[in-house]
Amino acid sequence: MHPNEKERYSRQVLFAGIGAEGQERLLGASAVLVGCGAMGAAVANLLVRAGIGSLRLIDRDFVEASNLQRQTLYEESDARENLPKAIAAERRLRAINSSARIEGIVADLTSENARELLSGFPLILDGTDNFETRLLVNDAAIALGIPWIYAAAVGSAGVTMTILPGETPCLACLLESDDSPVADAEETCDTSGILNAAVNVIASIEATEATKILIGKRNSLHGRLISFDVWQNSYRAIRVARNPECRACVRRNFIYLEGEAQPHITMCGRDSVQIHERGRELDLAELNRRLAATASEVRGNNFLLRFRVNSYEVTVFPDGRAVFKGTRDPAVARSLYSRFIGA
Repeated sequence: MHPNEKERYSRQVLFAGIGAEGQERLLGASAVLVGCGAMGAAVANLLVRAGIGSLRLIDRDFVEASNLQRQTLYEESDARENLPKAIAAERRLRAINSSARIEGIVADLTSENARELLSGFPLILDGTDNFETRLLVNDAAIALGIPWIYAAAVGSAGVTMTILPGETPCLACLLESDDSPVADAEETCDTSGILNAAVNVIASIEATEATKILIGKRNSLHGRLISFDVWQNSYRAIRVARNPECRACVRRNFIYLEGEAQPHITMCGRDSVQIHERGRELDLAELNRRLAATASEVRGNNFLLRFRVNSYEVTVFPDGRAVFKGTRDPAVARSLYSRFIGA
């Protein structure tokens, strides 16, 4: 360890769980982070300050003013310039720790590029904002044999779980069961709000679990689904059972990685994108209620719901289908779908 590094990380080295050997391992470690929103920004900040050697950042979105309340890597100038989050995060992290190798990639993680973008790393971190992408990451992590950490927050609560392929239950075991303990996947930050404190509690647990894996202290992993509600002051640690019939980690049926479960996207009209969700039923009345505070011109009936977000007009149908008028970019449509309609 360089003399400057000894001083920089001295307080961390004093912690018995890490020590000098663990810090050396962390300085030589790498990880890939999917999503640079609130959770991703907080986790990246913690790990880069802790001394991770290399971090790849993957994100499809741009910085907006509404992000600044909780997405700690960004500033007002990033929002004014509409910088891609991956680029703004890369710049800020390099300023925080010039020794770390930071690679920002502006991309939408899909079944076509997941293997390429996630391969070659010993750990995948969840900073995304929707379960479609998380289940894609889960499929890819199992197929590639890479540990990954699931983390999510909405409202005042958040959850996280560390997944070791071949050793622990996976996200499909958790979500694709009738008695899943995870909250309603249709809730999003854009419709239910979010407390920045909730994000940071879960991000701290995720970053700590990541550090344990990267320095070889897997025996210290918590091994449970951790949930924390900062408003209700409640904490739970649930032992998740592995599903003996899990389509992902048991049967290795990677429907998200193979593109079989992704929404079908088509161009619709001169300036519209249509997303066809598969096997999805929406409660339009409930969606109408949740959108009232964040979208404009919300109106509908038993057959459709229509609303506006900035320059986009969105029409949603009970079967999960949605038309986004005002863009021809599928990534924009996917982002709006996950933000305002949910997974």
